[in-house]
Amino acid sequence: MADQPQEQDAAEVPEQRIPTVIADELHIVYRVNGAKTGKGSATAALSRILRRGEQRGVRTVHAVKGVSFVAYRGEAIGLIGSNGSGKSTLLRAIAGLLPAEKGRVYTDGQPSLLGVNAALMNDLTGERNVILGGLAMGMSREQIKARYQEIVDFSGINEKGDFITLPMRTYSSGMAARLRFSIAAAKDHDVLMIDEALATGDRRFQQRSEERIRELREEAGTVFLVSHNNTSIRDTCDRVLWLERGELRMDGPTEEVLKEYEKFTGK
Repeated sequence: MADQPQEQDAAEVPEQRIPTVIADELHIVYRVNGAKTGKGSATAALSRILRRGEQRGVRTVHAVKGVSFVAYRGEAIGLIGSNGSGKSTLLRAIAGLLPAEKGRVYTDGQPSLLGVNAALMNDLTGERNVILGGLAMGMSREQIKARYQEIVDFSGINEKGDFITLPMRTYSSGMAARLRFSIAAAKDHDVLMIDEALATGDRRFQQRSEERIRELREEAGTVFLVSHNNTSIRDTCDRVLWLERGELRMDGPTEEVLKEYEKFTGK
């Protein structure tokens, strides 16, 4: 009988949360070649002042400034903020596409970044792009073959014709974006980052996309979603990071953060 309280205590211990992404005081700096200006112009004088201490002709842009957070397996996290606030830059850093100027990003598993501008081959058919896109994400040919029809059906690009057999250059921007999302969503991801992908397509496709994101969460992945559509964030995410001018302004439950953000934007 003496052992019973110990068993009860063990049963009451909450399930351990598993971190998938840790950003530790992360800074990302772009270096951009400056435009040449005349020596005597006011613009040139201002440029020289701004460039003091920098390489000649190179301008720095501090896009992410000391951002820290921990993301856990099973979370869907929205990234919101004004244009140029550093949302897409942060995703690219998590994906390993941008080096940290200072601080660190740690990931558990393979992060995958999906953006509406993700490169597929315009001269190849949609069918070939499904295969190449799947291989690029680490899927085997057998996995791609097994999920091929599901990808095509999910994208909806064949609803008005056999577009999957046509070159992607014949697609509208919405069709191409839907196919990109469908390819990425066919794989179970450790960390999936979606940059404005839900902004394309009709409401029916957006609903399918939101449902697939919830499935990915339930399959033990972590999802980051950048969107200017607060409805999509509310429907999809349980947590939100709000960035402004490269700084993390707020991190918390979706409704709490969106309420403050909407006060800030007046929307």
